[in-house]
Amino acid sequence: MKISEIFYSLQGEGILIGTPTAFVRTSGCNLRCKWCDTIYAQTGEGVERTVIEIIEAIKGFGTRYVCVTGGEPLLQKDIFKLINTLLDNDYKVSVETNGSISIEEMPCSEDLMVSMDIKCPSSGMADKMDLGNLELLSPLDQLKFVVADKKDMQYAKEIIQKYEIQATIIMTPVGGLDLKPVADWVLDNKLQVRVLPQLHKIIWGERRGV
Repeated sequence: MKISEIFYSLQGEGILIGTPTAFVRTSGCNLRCKWCDTIYAQTGEGVERTVIEIIEAIKGFGTRYVCVTGGEPLLQKDIFKLINTLLDNDYKVSVETNGSISIEEMPCSEDLMVSMDIKCPSSGMADKMDLGNLELLSPLDQLKFVVADKKDMQYAKEIIQKYEIQATIIMTPVGGLDLKPVADWVLDNKLQVRVLPQLHKIIWGERRGV
């Protein structure tokens, strides 16, 4: 597998926010979001690591939580082998995916959470989404909308109202910090979603590997 970086930090996003977590960032992405904050992981450059090497690398972190992120992890040939090996070793695994690739073959486990994005218009990638994935998400999963403006928020609202989504729904502003406009809009529109920041940006700014 092509790996961009492996590091230990606090989970900065979603329902596990603040949890000490081992991060495995794969290299290569099929999208080019305008506001991407991990541009260095977009290309296929990275270090080839076997599943066993990845497991060995995270053992020393002392956490049972592992987040497989990217880039886009589902582009990796051995991604399901990695996920299943992590689960077999009693890790609690989250897999971050950009919403453009089917999650139909994702393993089923109470210890696996799919953290899927739906890209909004400001990203320039909204037309690349596989919306069929929305019906595959379970109550164990989370669905994230990163929003830049009211057009994005309205787009998210339309998706939420159109599909029966079982996953926890999260809305966060681009940059992860300016929460008030998003919070006000969610309350005004009576949406049952969680408004969350990007914790790592509050603590460490744009620093890489956190």
